[in-house]
Amino acid sequence: MNKAFVRESDSDDDEDALSPSLQLPAGTRNYITPAGHARLRSELEELVKRERPRIVDVVSWAASNGDRSENGDYIYGKRRLREIDRRIRFLSKRIDLAEIVDPLRQGDNDQVFFGARVTIADADGSENTYTIVGVDEMDLSRGHISWISPLARALIKAREGDSIRFQSPLGIREIDIVEVVYRTID
Repeated sequence: MNKAFVRESDSDDDEDALSPSLQLPAGTRNYITPAGHARLRSELEELVKRERPRIVDVVSWAASNGDRSENGDYIYGKRRLREIDRRIRFLSKRIDLAEIVDPLRQGDNDQVFFGARVTIADADGSENTYTIVGVDEMDLSRGHISWISPLARALIKAREGDSIRFQSPLGIREIDIVEVVYRTID
């Protein structure tokens, strides 16, 4: 069958295609730091104002060249447009659900909430520092963990000096909270 008559999946439910670590729990807001919100808005603006119009121009030019069935610029341009439109829908939904939480508003608090930078010590004495951020901001290489991760859920509402046990993907872990700091997240 000719590819011109085959519809590629253009699911409107983009959330299902996400890995479980990026899916928001049902009925919750998309908690996000001011810096994370600015990054999402910047990406959305880049796609809407620059990338999409550029690809539309390429597709328009390619369509004017005639036979579209063997026109690579047209075929790949249309595919790229679908990807861009899917990402625009996703970002728009995430921004609509966003609830900006500024960690600096916590002040000098020793209790763990969203935006906290928490230093923990394992039973073997090794220390790690994590910052609790929004789902769209998590980056384990920088120590940024999502507020819906098992570790973050265990840490929420605990205080400096507390020992907590939680179920990690590797089994039950016990950790001590060494320090809780609130600062600007970059």
